[in-house]
Amino acid sequence: MPFARLASTTTPTCHIGLGLAAVGRPGYINLGREEDLPAERTVDALRARSHELLDAAYAQGVRYFDVARSYGRAEEFLAGWLTARPDVDDVVIGSKWGYTYTADWRTDAEKHEVKDHSVQTYERQRAESAALLGDRLDLYQIHSVTPDSPALTDKELHARLAEAAAQGLTVGFSTSGPAQAEAIRAALAVTVEGEPLFRTVQSTYNALETSAAPALAEAHEAGLTVIVKEGMANGRLAGPHAPEAVRAVAEQAGLGADAVALAFVLRRPWAGVVLSGAATAVQLASNLHAAVVDLDDDQLARLDALTEEPAVYWERRGLLPWH
Repeated sequence: MPFARLASTTTPTCHIGLGLAAVGRPGYINLGREEDLPAERTVDALRARSHELLDAAYAQGVRYFDVARSYGRAEEFLAGWLTARPDVDDVVIGSKWGYTYTADWRTDAEKHEVKDHSVQTYERQRAESAALLGDRLDLYQIHSVTPDSPALTDKELHARLAEAAAQGLTVGFSTSGPAQAEAIRAALAVTVEGEPLFRTVQSTYNALETSAAPALAEAHEAGLTVIVKEGMANGRLAGPHAPEAVRAVAEQAGLGADAVALAFVLRRPWAGVVLSGAATAVQLASNLHAAVVDLDDDQLARLDALTEEPAVYWERRGLLPWH
């Protein structure tokens, strides 16, 4: 697996990755983007910001980068960065298929992305990703699997994915929604010719939404690499939006609320890679301090008390506006 490359990395930040969801397109649901990004979010402006973040992340020891077909031009931005830096040969690149970006570089689009887990969409988007990332693509994930997703039962799709895996591509899936645990367990049961199909899982987990934890522990035990997304709950656990308990722990640690939120996730023994979704180099530097935050039992208990019911958490997430 490509994640074996990370095992030889000794920097404190080797378990933190950088996702480009927030900077690959002009509109996204993270809080605070009005201040984080330039008012004129042109393609060139967000390409420059993405490259700035990738440079900063790599210089500070980050070695996993995460994009998706639906993240606007994130794959294109990452591909351009890789082409300009041929000496960067020790990173792991992951992308996702299953959503099509439909906003046409607008923030006021009625629909920003459309979900489709069919074989036809896989073949189309696999070709699109390959055209940009070529053999630099290490991991290809089904985007946002839910228990009712046809991707869990489509044997033809499983065969195509297994064929890609046989050719060296690592196959994974991501999850979203209040039934993440159910989706994870269903995906763990998917086999092709008696062999498990998926080698990685990427799920939402943070101090507010912890329901996937038992299933993620099971996935880790089964040998999958666990990637955690939305560790700051789309900004709800960062900066001025963070609950008082998070801000109090951050003050004790002398660091930002964002670092505390990510440190909470990094403490999980099953968490292989925890994603930063930083939109600025300053945010990224603050996020990376999570690697050295040492939370004590009292602080962990205060953070544990923040957990919301999954249905409540996901309803609130669904109401976040596309800034």
